[in-house]
Amino acid sequence: MYKRILLKLSGEQLSGKHESGFDPELGNWLANEIKQATENGTQIVIMVGGGNYVRGAQIAGHGIKRVTADHMGMLGTMMNALALTDVFEAQQVRTRCLSSIFAEQVAEPFVHRLAEKHLQNGRVVIVAGGIGRPYLTTDTAAVSLALELNCDAVIKTTKVDGVFDKDPETNDDAKKFDTLDFQHAVENPQIKVMDKAAMGLAMEQEMPVIICTLEPDGNIAKVAAGANIGTKIS
Repeated sequence: MYKRILLKLSGEQLSGKHESGFDPELGNWLANEIKQATENGTQIVIMVGGGNYVRGAQIAGHGIKRVTADHMGMLGTMMNALALTDVFEAQQVRTRCLSSIFAEQVAEPFVHRLAEKHLQNGRVVIVAGGIGRPYLTTDTAAVSLALELNCDAVIKTTKVDGVFDKDPETNDDAKKFDTLDFQHAVENPQIKVMDKAAMGLAMEQEMPVIICTLEPDGNIAKVAAGANIGTKIS
């Protein structure tokens, strides 16, 4: 069983059945999934993306500077983090929202010792704002945060259950990897499950990354317990 994990959630996942925005129904389901894992003894840090509201790299241009676009993306992650925090608390999952950008009116500032204290007190820590700087994805921020908080692994949930040698949605003969080494994951252009900069950082610091689906029920708790689900990159 992992003592502490970093769960990376994309904004697209949090939109649930909607085309954009936050799906409260999915948020409530996720709260119960997280509760199972914490009740089994795993401490959880969550890094949220913001693609359900805005993607900085996509809107940059036509007068919008890339730095400004990335800041807008960070604000999108803040909206997701605030919504998840309220939903989790409503489901009796003790949670704190910390922000890597200045937003004291709505969230606590991310401070290493504060985050560590919340985790040791049994709270789920949701971090908004990515790494707080432009040109760096929330994937990279997730690996950096996992290292800073001494997590045992990064769990990134995707649409498919693991890493394949080609896109499984368009190739019926796609082969799934149960395990994969970082070198292959970084060098193979067909593997796009995580930002290459994030993968490189994880490889350099030997931080295991597990790629799996968010569903079905109980999946997060099983991965946190050490079950062989998805693909483990190490």
